[in-house]
Amino acid sequence: MRKYLLFILLVSAAAGLRAQAPAYGGKLKPEQVNMDIRHYTIDLALNIPDRSLSGYAIADVRLKEPASVLLLDLMDSFAVAAVTVNGRVAGFTHDHHELRITGSWQAGQAAVKVVYSGRPMIAKRPPWDDGFTFTKDSTGHPWVAVTAEGTGGKLYFPCKDHPSDEPDEGVDLTIRVPAGLVVAGPGLLVDNKKGVYHWRTTYPINNYSIVFNVGDYAVVSRDYVTVSGHKVPMQFYVLKEHQDRAAHQLDMLAHMAQIKEKYFGEYPWVKEKIGLVETPHLGMEHQTMNAYGNKFRYTAIGGQDFDGLMNHEFGHEWWGNKVTAGDWADYWIHEGIGTFGDALYTLDMEGEAAYEKIFQRDVPRIRNNKPIVLGKDIAEEDAYHPDIYPKGAFFMHTLRYILGDSIFFPTLKHLSTDSNTTYANTTSTEDVQRLFSGAAGRDLSPLFHLFLYTTDKLEVGVRLQDSTHWQVKLLNIDMSLPMEVMTSGGTSTKVLDKKEWLWSAKRCR
Repeated sequence: MRKYLLFILLVSAAAGLRAQAPAYGGKLKPEQVNMDIRHYTIDLALNIPDRSLSGYAIADVRLKEPASVLLLDLMDSFAVAAVTVNGRVAGFTHDHHELRITGSWQAGQAAVKVVYSGRPMIAKRPPWDDGFTFTKDSTGHPWVAVTAEGTGGKLYFPCKDHPSDEPDEGVDLTIRVPAGLVVAGPGLLVDNKKGVYHWRTTYPINNYSIVFNVGDYAVVSRDYVTVSGHKVPMQFYVLKEHQDRAAHQLDMLAHMAQIKEKYFGEYPWVKEKIGLVETPHLGMEHQTMNAYGNKFRYTAIGGQDFDGLMNHEFGHEWWGNKVTAGDWADYWIHEGIGTFGDALYTLDMEGEAAYEKIFQRDVPRIRNNKPIVLGKDIAEEDAYHPDIYPKGAFFMHTLRYILGDSIFFPTLKHLSTDSNTTYANTTSTEDVQRLFSGAAGRDLSPLFHLFLYTTDKLEVGVRLQDSTHWQVKLLNIDMSLPMEVMTSGGTSTKVLDKKEWLWSAKRCR
């Protein structure tokens, strides 16, 4: 999400409601260009009364060339006790949220181990801003949540904190908590002994999804069979006090999964799980363990209970987690296509007219005060603004109208299933543009430019030429587009461009 929050809440929320933290993303640091992250191992003890962490993390790195500096990101609130590289002690400095390690290393594999401790940043208003939340549930049990999308993994572990580089071979995450509490994390639970929870994912994963939640959880499970026939465990880490709500929640989630698979392809993480964890904040997308705090509040679509927040966050398993922008400048790919995907649930359940009403409702909420794509090498906090949701979704809706369903939907599924744009391979607006242009058999760059790189609106010129003829043409886009033209003779779809079309009619509107 960053923070979907049932769209109306999102639009009313100021993007500046975040804790002050170092930027996530932006221009890749020169020292990190040489570093390809392969795997993270994180092993930490959580001291809940003290609100602190202690332990170690290992970043397995592949160096493309020999290096004298290795640069990891870690917030200054942590004290680094020791650093070793391939088992040998290394010199380091740690300031301005950068852990700079000095030495001499050949190209190839390097295992960087950092021993550290400290207090993580506390979230002021999660999920709009980042940090740890330490609270209690209604029965008095400790309840801990982590939100990190704006700040990245450096919120609590040393990492290369840039969206362009995910750990290709996954993460091992071990969290030690007081006995009786449960830790929910990404991937599969490898081991659980005396308050030590070891989670592992073998898939690439974005840094802000490498988080955990702690609480007095019960685990409610069922199996889900994907569109390709794979059996995947569905698990809800729900507070014990709400355990009776979990089965219905998973039933709704399974239905959402079926609809999303129809349009986007098979659920991306079939070797692991479909996961939900109840959180004290409203919600956030985290790979295989989506945070859910909507308090079981439902609307109805197609006569069935519907949880819009869960539907949106779950959609990020495809848009954001599987298909990941390598530059936050292309953030709309996560949120805009994800929000368009939300509307497809209504399309499937209630039909075209109900689907259309979603865009009729949401278009007036587009502020249009800045472009969707603001350039290159953008930090998350700069790229994040409310229009990436409704305007990004409306652009996809427009693309569907222009291309027609027979081209649009197969191409959308291609985007979410092609190995060149998924998993370890990040994507960009240019990639999306090339894919849809290729499928359409014509250059769609003018349309992408108008909608995503400017705040201009499509302009159509209509002028009375004489008493019976009207002149209609496009004014500010150099491509042909289908448009519905209403005259006294009825409504017809015409292909318009900057050339003049003439209609013989008494009225044209």
